[in-house]
Amino acid sequence: MKSKEPISVFEHDTLYVRKNSKFDTPQFEALKQYYGDNGVPYFSLGNNSVRFNQYVGVIQVGGTVIEVLPKADKSGSKGYWRDMLIDMLRSVGIFKVHAPSSSSLKLKPNSILDLYIELYVQELEYLLHRGLIKRYRKQNGNKTALKGKLVFAKHIQKNVTHQERFYVRYTTYSKEHLIHQILYKALTLIKRINKASILKSRIGALTLNFPEMPDIKVIEASFEKISYNRKNEHYKKALDIAKLLLLNYHPDLMKGRNDVLALMFNMNRLWESFVFESLRKGLSKEKGKHTIKREPQKRFWELKTKKEKDKKEKTVMKPDIVLNYNGASIILDAKWKNINGKKSSPHDLRQMYVYLDYYKGDKVALVYPNTPFKQGYFMDVDGKKQNKNKECSIVGIKLPDENKNISTWQNEIYENIRKWIET
Repeated sequence: MKSKEPISVFEHDTLYVRKNSKFDTPQFEALKQYYGDNGVPYFSLGNNSVRFNQYVGVIQVGGTVIEVLPKADKSGSKGYWRDMLIDMLRSVGIFKVHAPSSSSLKLKPNSILDLYIELYVQELEYLLHRGLIKRYRKQNGNKTALKGKLVFAKHIQKNVTHQERFYVRYTTYSKEHLIHQILYKALTLIKRINKASILKSRIGALTLNFPEMPDIKVIEASFEKISYNRKNEHYKKALDIAKLLLLNYHPDLMKGRNDVLALMFNMNRLWESFVFESLRKGLSKEKGKHTIKREPQKRFWELKTKKEKDKKEKTVMKPDIVLNYNGASIILDAKWKNINGKKSSPHDLRQMYVYLDYYKGDKVALVYPNTPFKQGYFMDVDGKKQNKNKECSIVGIKLPDENKNISTWQNEIYENIRKWIET
């Protein structure tokens, strides 16, 4: 059976409840329950409406998939923006895979959720092909032979009438351990939420071939217990996806029909990561001593305390990107917004002025998508004389054409910023 098409909206759009539509009262009530008293950053609630914020990705409510896409201007179809989002996520390392034959995903997704599910399927197929690791695990139980350490109190309690048995604590070497229990729980989850018919047989095959594990409660601390080494490093990608799926899944405990799964990304953070990766990729091909850092922190304020032992309150400054290019210090702040030829935000400009001074920069720039290039200078203290050593520009990144691949666009981003630096 063909999977239902997702509801596609753009960031900052509003979705209204309409009877006999894909988004009806039950889905809205499920999102209200998920929103709770403390709210979530992905959307805000109105009167029978949901307004999405600057987060993109996918929210599945029961059998309904809501896809939230980025948009920096009025042009481009939803397919164009979906492809751009997927390509950006891939370029920053979200969709890297361990594949025995091919590193590319085969499915043309109806939504980003389909892509995540296929990515997880492919990772588990890779792990099974490579062979699941075994680990030592301590167990307690009744045995007909004395094996391991006798647990005397339990032995007396359980075996008064069974003198042929021994209640012991022993060690086994098996595939049943925390890593596989987490992966199996995520496998049962994708079997439940998957709507893509092309993936059903692959998920079914995994369910048959993956050893059945006891059900466990998975929380953030479950993943913190896992330590990686050379024997299990190849599990990391599968566990990262399992973590994303399991910790963002919220079952409908009231009616059991409208579970919520939210896989959402802050578009501002994604744009920052994308610009950083584009620059890092471009610099790797350059000759010379160039360095690039993401969000380097500097402490700039600290609360005075009377006693040395008192906990100090500190605040740090953290620009998006600091680049050293041929000895020049360049500070960049990536903002996912189209200012449409209007003035930059005074807050953004003040922020860049502080970065320039505190990081002893030579140039600073705000990096916007689809915005005309502007070059300007901060004024001196007297407000009259311009100092060309205090330059602040707006570097606009033109969005790619529909037939342009992501690598070409990344190269254009690097070249645009490099030319600005060298002017």
